[in-house]
Amino acid sequence: MSETEHPAPSRALIRSLDLGQLPLIEQHLLSLPDHDRYLRFGYPAIDEQIQRYVAKLDFGRDELFGIFDAELQLVALAHLAYLDAPGQQHLAEFGVSVSPELRGRGYGQQLFERCVVHARNQGVSRLIVHALSENAAMLRIARKAGAEVVREGSESEACLELPPADFGSQVGELLAEGLARTDYRLKAGVKQVRGVIDLMHEIREGVRDARDQTKP
Repeated sequence: MSETEHPAPSRALIRSLDLGQLPLIEQHLLSLPDHDRYLRFGYPAIDEQIQRYVAKLDFGRDELFGIFDAELQLVALAHLAYLDAPGQQHLAEFGVSVSPELRGRGYGQQLFERCVVHARNQGVSRLIVHALSENAAMLRIARKAGAEVVREGSESEACLELPPADFGSQVGELLAEGLARTDYRLKAGVKQVRGVIDLMHEIREGVRDARDQTKP
């Protein structure tokens, strides 16, 4: 991920994703330019590799969060993967991507903060970020949160110790999720009404054209 810093980023409504958004997740990742894919996955992922990654997403184990635009296109995506190897039950790994045209709005930072709260509420005690050392934006987000960053050549690992969940983190997440889902439903309603209006306009245009063709 790569973002340009702006002094006053806009706040976004972030909702959790489910299996129903899988096509949008794939569409978002496939729309990333080559360099963004390289930063997100750590290698120059081609379409087939991204499709395999999406197909393996486990919504029963991991968590995914997204930001949608007015047309309900997924423009920013975070993946919170739980590391369930022996002795790692309290670890999770964070990954994020943001559509290039929406850089500078702080979406990566906000998705990180959302995942931190959710991880705390799930009992995660340590959040890990693996990133290429050249991914300055991602490492900056981790450092800003207080993570310790260790660089090993071309790759870096950031480790953030998380405090236990509390009343504020639990209620805050419930409110944030509720607001985001309400916003999503409103956008879906507006999009549906707009579609009906466009269809009516097309029908009227078709009727008008038919009348014009029948005139002597």
